[in-house]
Amino acid sequence: MHKEFLLEWRQKHALGGILLYLVSTIFICYLSFAGIMSVPTWNSLFWIIIAFASLNLVMKSFGDENSGRKLYLYTLASPAAVILSKILMNGIIMIGLGVLGFLLFNLFMGNLAGANLPYWLILITGVIGFSAILTMISAIASQVKNNFTLMAILGFPLILPLLLLLIRASLAALNGAVIGSIAPDLLVILLLVMISLTLSNILFPYLWKE
Repeated sequence: MHKEFLLEWRQKHALGGILLYLVSTIFICYLSFAGIMSVPTWNSLFWIIIAFASLNLVMKSFGDENSGRKLYLYTLASPAAVILSKILMNGIIMIGLGVLGFLLFNLFMGNLAGANLPYWLILITGVIGFSAILTMISAIASQVKNNFTLMAILGFPLILPLLLLLIRASLAALNGAVIGSIAPDLLVILLLVMISLTLSNILFPYLWKE
């Protein structure tokens, strides 16, 4: 985690690019849809923006690692420590981006969620799920030359079920649903996160040996 934090701190320009993407996309949506957006459209558009921001953020997790650095890490840490630290670091950054994006979206597009506790739970759980799934996809894509293309090809089909669940659960939260009524969707989202973490812990050591 210390190594991941240092790398993120030294590559602040990459995080700045994600922030610029997030702010500019939300502002463009404000210019295009302000005053004519329904609640389902508001909710769906927000999650689509967060999904693309997650993809852009996680895409560099292993793409920036050269062969020499990978070999050095291979001699220092276990594969589980490497993949879990990257998932955790991406998750922390994604929570920050998700909260910032949510606040900006409420500012520009209208405050529809407000202090909605179920929506905040779905938001935090969802971005952690994006981090868990996409970090493993980034590890797989880093094994080929055109890793950014492969990342997009593999990433979207795998995050689509999670994205649809998040849109459905968060829309119910916006319509006034209590935590108990959206608990089944939250449970499925948590199961997807746990499955992603388990598969990462099982499959990544084989990728790491290569």
